[in-house]
Amino acid sequence: MYTKEFEIRWSDIDANRHLANTAYINFMSHTRMGFLIENGFGQKEMAKNNIGPVVFYEHIYYFKEVFAGMPVKVSLQLKGLSEDGMYFEFVHNFYDHKGRNFASCEMMGAWIDLKERKLTKLPEELFKNLNGLQHTEDFKVLTKEDTRKFGKKPQDIDPSEL
Repeated sequence: MYTKEFEIRWSDIDANRHLANTAYINFMSHTRMGFLIENGFGQKEMAKNNIGPVVFYEHIYYFKEVFAGMPVKVSLQLKGLSEDGMYFEFVHNFYDHKGRNFASCEMMGAWIDLKERKLTKLPEELFKNLNGLQHTEDFKVLTKEDTRKFGKKPQDIDPSEL
């Protein structure tokens, strides 16, 4: 399982003196990027392929408070991947210094062509590298329909209401 260890800094704490929501998001992003960089998705490679990752959603589940003073570990596993690598879903778990799971997150995203500004498939080599990440027990092959499973759509307002 891919993991990163973090020290909780003063800036990671919120008004309740426990780990702030923004810190969870930053720790997950750092963990994902660590894996990606170590597996051929560095800035140079992504620029060469003209791609970048985009996040559709991050659903975080909090089980227990965690406070400064001890390191925490964040894991990364692959929960889903489309056949062409365009869509991906990750699971992050947060563990305290005793290995207790205090939070979990499901995150879905895709790859975007940075010139066309449209979603794109992954080159074969990068697909293999991403698919090499440890899979969750409930791993599935993703389709476009999986990205719409929550039924959320934009709801514009009349500009006069602004």
